[in-house]
Amino acid sequence: MAIDRSEHMCFLIRALQKDMPQYGHLPLPDSEFEQWQMLRSLMNVRPPMSVNDEFLRVQNELLQDMVLSRGVTDAMALEGASIDPRIALWQGDITTLRCDAIVNAANSALLGCFSPLHGCIDNIIHTMSGVQLRLECDRLMRAQGHEEPTGVAKLTPGYNLPAKYVLHTVGPIIFGPLTREDEALLASCYRSCLALAEQHNCQSIAFCCISTGVFRFPPARAAEIAVRETMNFLQGNSTLRRVVFNVFKDSDLDIYQRILHRKAQFQNH
Repeated sequence: MAIDRSEHMCFLIRALQKDMPQYGHLPLPDSEFEQWQMLRSLMNVRPPMSVNDEFLRVQNELLQDMVLSRGVTDAMALEGASIDPRIALWQGDITTLRCDAIVNAANSALLGCFSPLHGCIDNIIHTMSGVQLRLECDRLMRAQGHEEPTGVAKLTPGYNLPAKYVLHTVGPIIFGPLTREDEALLASCYRSCLALAEQHNCQSIAFCCISTGVFRFPPARAAEIAVRETMNFLQGNSTLRRVVFNVFKDSDLDIYQRILHRKAQFQNH
């Protein structure tokens, strides 16, 4: 049944303004697009505090309606690569991908991106999952008692995403020339996510381009590591039936296409 998105968004905006009175003076926008921009911004800055059932009901209806309207892609329906039919390359929005687990390139606080409307994958995953994701990450981090180390992974539900789980991993941040330690830490991110997916009986997992954005890991070398670690893992794994390399930029698509093609040629000789 169709929902009134504007009505849902205005309800949620007012609820968030009540949670955060410092934003209470902001007027409700007239257009649905501007309402969504304001709602997303408020969700981005909302700290991990308790939320009532009515808010969650309205939020979940809105986010699930938005995901469906954007179109959902089934990871298992993607064409497999010639190098290994379990591997697929896909360009698109990872929050519209239906699979058992998607990978989030997180920061060491693991609470998502607090910058309103930021373009990072951490921001959009937390936005489209809903406020529950930040609450669950906060619970995990409080129990842990320290920042998330680089190269490991944690699993949470996907909430309103088409994905069942989100795997959160903190990649290395590059401050100068790339080092062997940087490469080893990125490789550990991929191995940790794959192992955690296997532990939870996932049949499909989708990787974003970990560390290649604001963390400044060279994209081509990052892709080489991603493909190498995935192929090594799949050699001894029988649970995973699909590993998706999800890219957003054309340049990353070209990089992965070249790597997969080159490895396929080498395999065939």
